[in-house]
Amino acid sequence: MKLLPIEFLKLALRRSIFLVWLVSAQHLLLAQATQPIAPEQAYGELFEQVQLQAVFPDSKTFVDCLPKAPIDEIMERFNKQKTRRNFDLKKFVDKYFELPPQPSSGYQSDASRSVVEHINALWPILTRQPDDASGSLIPLPNPYVVPGGRFGEVYYWDSYFTMLGLQVSGKTELIEDMVDNFSHLINTIGFIPNGNRTYYRGRSQPPFYALMVQLLAEEKGKEVLKKYLPYLEKEYNFWMAGSENLSSSGEAFRRVVRMPDGTTLNRYWDDFAEPRPESYKEDYRLAQEAGRPPKELYRDIRAAAESGWDFSARWFADGIIMASIQTTKIIPVDLNSLLYNLEKTIAAAHKEAGNTEKSLAYEAKARARKTAIIQYCYNLEKGYYTDYLFVENKSSDIVTMAGVFPLFFGIATQDEAAQIAKVLEENLLKDGGFLTTTIESEQQWDAPNGWAPLQWMAYIGLKNYGFNDLAGKAAERWIALNEKVYENTGKMVEKYIVTGTSDEAGGGEYPLQDGFGWSNGVLLKMMEAEGMLE
Repeated sequence: MKLLPIEFLKLALRRSIFLVWLVSAQHLLLAQATQPIAPEQAYGELFEQVQLQAVFPDSKTFVDCLPKAPIDEIMERFNKQKTRRNFDLKKFVDKYFELPPQPSSGYQSDASRSVVEHINALWPILTRQPDDASGSLIPLPNPYVVPGGRFGEVYYWDSYFTMLGLQVSGKTELIEDMVDNFSHLINTIGFIPNGNRTYYRGRSQPPFYALMVQLLAEEKGKEVLKKYLPYLEKEYNFWMAGSENLSSSGEAFRRVVRMPDGTTLNRYWDDFAEPRPESYKEDYRLAQEAGRPPKELYRDIRAAAESGWDFSARWFADGIIMASIQTTKIIPVDLNSLLYNLEKTIAAAHKEAGNTEKSLAYEAKARARKTAIIQYCYNLEKGYYTDYLFVENKSSDIVTMAGVFPLFFGIATQDEAAQIAKVLEENLLKDGGFLTTTIESEQQWDAPNGWAPLQWMAYIGLKNYGFNDLAGKAAERWIALNEKVYENTGKMVEKYIVTGTSDEAGGGEYPLQDGFGWSNGVLLKMMEAEGMLE
């Protein structure tokens, strides 16, 4: 059959995109081959039964367990025993697996300490030493800080906000160790995964690596930018993979989307369309009830997990129920603001290295993205930055704290910033700080909860545009809430109810966690910025 020129070009383009995907997939598989095997792959039917039968109340427990015998031996014994009438799955798991290790510190909260003293005492408790491969843990070469609670591994975007507190505490060496760990992951895996676990191998998290490098440069000088330039570019290539092959408006591939004006913006994604291993039963059961293709649902759930906002009505088509999740159809304003900063940081690093031409090229990329963010994400009707629904070619109506990211990175105009400040004060600021969204959905990234990282992004964003009174008012309320909960419970926690109704926030797939890395970091940094540290 003879192809017409336009048909030939379309076929060539499809093949080109497939080859890009194939190369990316081969790279991912090669990287995975050097890492511990993921539990869902290692244990197959055993894994599925343990998760669906809820052997452990928290689905994350089993994926973090350590095998007591070689995997082949465990599976051989399981396959022999599973059909027996008296087979007891719980006893089998207890016999062949150890529960996730909980480091014994002997630490007890001392209510007589101030909250600042408490946080400084917590840093050693939350610090982990270099790893050997064990279970699903991806080993890291340097010490690092974990969030706390059920989270015994490092998490990507959490770590930037934790580092803010480490900076206040004078722990520059530990900051550098953590940046080097993330550089190691970029170098060996090709990107920074959600956390250093094999079951997170399909996704990353909001790209805060450039901000970490900038933070380290504040302490050690601009030479730092040159040192980490190769990793910054490799991170960028991960997020932009396939962008050069997008040809038509609305076309999407992995994390890139071609917009109507020809620019490329980004979305969240995951390379796997299956239940999350750490929340297997929750995802599987939702798919049974959702009435939509399971693989599509799983991909959208996993993409929302990459966003760090797992979960929020922000991602729901109907703004209400999880089954309507549509993350992969959304251009998130915070993600694209972070990638603008990554482009600017790479440009600065090339300039520092004397690579003028490359520096100018990345500056041009950043300018184009900035223009596109304003064009597609500034919602004139709301007077606020919102996500963009690229499949429907319209702005999202949901007002969230993601809208402060253009203030943090200097993308918004002064007039836009004034409108945003008004929305923040009138709709999101409550007695204890900023709500995450205005929607009460029972998801943890919605009202009435507030989260430390978003308080910090808003605080700096407002100050960038001269709204110092509002920034100070919000900071005062957040600090007071943190101190109140600490005084009442002896804990720093993962998230807070900002409406003043309770000490303990709720929503989400697991109980409230204490520790807690990013809450510690933001509180110290905000208190320092407000002149509240002695």
